[in-house]
Amino acid sequence: MPTVVQKTKEQTLAWLRTISGELATATLKRLEDTLPWYGDMPPGRRSAVGLVAQAGITSFISWFEDPKSTPWIAADVFGAAPRELLRSVSLTQTLQLIRLTVEVVEHRIKNDDDVLREGILLYSREIAFAAADVYARAAEARGLWDARLEALVVDSILSGEYDNELPSRIAALGWNGHGEVCVLVGTAPKMLDVDQLRRTARHLDADVLIGVQGSRLVLVIGRASPRTDPDAVTPMPFLEIAKQLEPGFGPGHLVLGHEVPTLVDASKSAKAALAGFAVARSWRNAPRPTLADDLLPERAFAGDPLARSTLINKIYRPLQAHSTDLLATLWCYLDNGRSLEATARELFVHPNTVRYRLKRVSDVIGWDATGAREALILQSALIVGSIADPDSAKRAR
Repeated sequence: MPTVVQKTKEQTLAWLRTISGELATATLKRLEDTLPWYGDMPPGRRSAVGLVAQAGITSFISWFEDPKSTPWIAADVFGAAPRELLRSVSLTQTLQLIRLTVEVVEHRIKNDDDVLREGILLYSREIAFAAADVYARAAEARGLWDARLEALVVDSILSGEYDNELPSRIAALGWNGHGEVCVLVGTAPKMLDVDQLRRTARHLDADVLIGVQGSRLVLVIGRASPRTDPDAVTPMPFLEIAKQLEPGFGPGHLVLGHEVPTLVDASKSAKAALAGFAVARSWRNAPRPTLADDLLPERAFAGDPLARSTLINKIYRPLQAHSTDLLATLWCYLDNGRSLEATARELFVHPNTVRYRLKRVSDVIGWDATGAREALILQSALIVGSIADPDSAKRAR
């Protein structure tokens, strides 16, 4: 076997500097022959990748000369590339580049001494950690930027003050929601697990925007799948989605705003949810979550104009437009403590007629006067509606 002549470190360094250009050329050729993604790159980016490979070889020579004096060299390798390269080359591709470059250098020095081979192994480890650090910092910076952008979007939705840039900001966040949207407001937990909320939403075929407003946690919920097929399975109701997301909130009330057609309209749902959250404590044993529309009386008493208009437009005026008999029967039924017999006596009709009219009321407006909470909502609507429309039909006596 031929005897390997041991070189001094100075001789090895001189030899490495002599063949550095050869190593860079061989590396680029291997890149073209081995990595398909490299050949598909535009010329400018291929050149940038080549600069990184060449900088790695040059940096290794400097590191091999004195590993302790230049601990920054490994990380500095990636400074040779423009920042946009980080967005076009994934971490996996970077590790492939490192592995291929190390293989080229190892093949060239395979007959050299063990010290140089050991140096290659140590340096390749440093480069791998440096690459991971670069991508980790980029991911962290992107995460912080996304969090700030998401907070800005949620704040715009809550305030209702947004401009034409809102759709582009939403798109930048990767919002996957389609169609209807609801806003869920509750108390922020001491330890907010944003990732768990997002995972839960994904499992429910939903997407969420998350914002923390002081002690409040706000979720903007949208369905991830578009409703294009009328024969498709009925999507999960937003109230059920809210129940599944409930463990991610802190103790206290949880209020779900009404459904709106698009994310741009979410401020209406947010205003209802915020108004409901502010007065939810006045409903003893309120469910969690609670619909904002189930808190219409409390919201109206607190001066919420949206609640008053909802009571008038969704309850009072539809009944008034449909039949004065229905409106009069509802007034009388509620005034008589929801007694069918007392209502029938006052109206001089049979109790079955009262039952029929109450069913018609439920069919017209969707609220059932025989339930305690819904009766409160309906009575509040009659009061608010009669105040807003003093010339309307009077209650039957």
